[in-house]
Amino acid sequence: MWAELRPIGRDRGSGGYRRYAWTGADADCRSWFRAQAEARGLAYETDRNGNQWAWLGAQTYEDVLAGDAVVTGSHLDSVPDGGAFDGPLGVVSSFAALDELRARGARFARPLAITNFGDEEGARFGLACVGSRLSAGQLTKEKAYELRDADGIRLPEAMEAAGYDPQTIGADPERLARIGAFVELHVEQGRALDLSGDRVGIASAIWPHGRWRFDFRGEANHAGTTRLVDRRDPMITYAGTVLAARAEAALAGAVATFGKISVEPNGVNAIPSLVRGWLDSRAADQATLDTVVTAIEKAARERADQDGIDLDVVRESFTPVVEFEHALRDELNRILGGAVPVLGTGAGHDAGILSAAVPTAMLFVRNPTGVSHSPREFAAEDDCVAGVLALADVLEGLACR
Repeated sequence: MWAELRPIGRDRGSGGYRRYAWTGADADCRSWFRAQAEARGLAYETDRNGNQWAWLGAQTYEDVLAGDAVVTGSHLDSVPDGGAFDGPLGVVSSFAALDELRARGARFARPLAITNFGDEEGARFGLACVGSRLSAGQLTKEKAYELRDADGIRLPEAMEAAGYDPQTIGADPERLARIGAFVELHVEQGRALDLSGDRVGIASAIWPHGRWRFDFRGEANHAGTTRLVDRRDPMITYAGTVLAARAEAALAGAVATFGKISVEPNGVNAIPSLVRGWLDSRAADQATLDTVVTAIEKAARERADQDGIDLDVVRESFTPVVEFEHALRDELNRILGGAVPVLGTGAGHDAGILSAAVPTAMLFVRNPTGVSHSPREFAAEDDCVAGVLALADVLEGLACR
């Protein structure tokens, strides 16, 4: 399975992956998922939001009693030039765990589903976890229709071009009501397991996090003839804000990153008229996150006033702290022998979005470098196998006699 997925959406130059929502690479990943489901005799369906489902013990979600299904899976899309493991490891491990349980002769007492949630990374339309947010009712159809990519293509247009009906998107409470437990396996996006020497961990919580867009508006002018004292250069204000973000995050023990920028008119010999930067900030608790973002905006406005720049700040997305259900988390720990480390994470996941509607839990697989969202992302094969076996044990404990 890993070898089949490896070439899909991989850029030869960077070595990273560009599996963006509703593109050709995304379609190839979806075809792979369906083929894996059908090869195992699972009933395949796509929900109203384009998320993929493969069922054992049911033909569709409508055959499942409320709260009865055990679901596992993750996502197959990527960030720009992302790594191979973020998302796909969870999907591959889900199919492998089912294979392991069948080899054990496990008898399922509850329906099992494997899922691939669409557009988790938000690389194309700028909002993370679109598929799960729509299903959980955290993103309305109206707001989804407003999402556009860098080329101005709207989300419904992209879905339609990929062969999906955008008219159906929206909250899916009847489907989610069938889920008694959702367990997502994911490569750890940090080094906690490497430092503790453990192969597998259990998630305790996801830090609150969000994305803010900073629009710095100045005055376009000639780079060669405009005196420095006469300039209204928004790039200078933006640069100062980037440094302020780093300083404020360090003071608070949080993280803050300006990782995406657009510039107009984007000419080498032109002073910009507009610099638009996107801030990603995360912290262990809400109060700390609020303090950091407020301080960054304050620093940006003070510098903007100094430089003669107009500034608009818009919060584009936000996810509050997610405490995974303690009962399910403790049950995973019991199934796995009670000695599995429990750790928090600053990364968002579909499991975090779904936690407001269904009981959710996460397993992490050791990442020896801690690098993620990069072609250097890595997990050793024996650690991945340990993750598969742990997931199989969990699914057996939750879904089998």
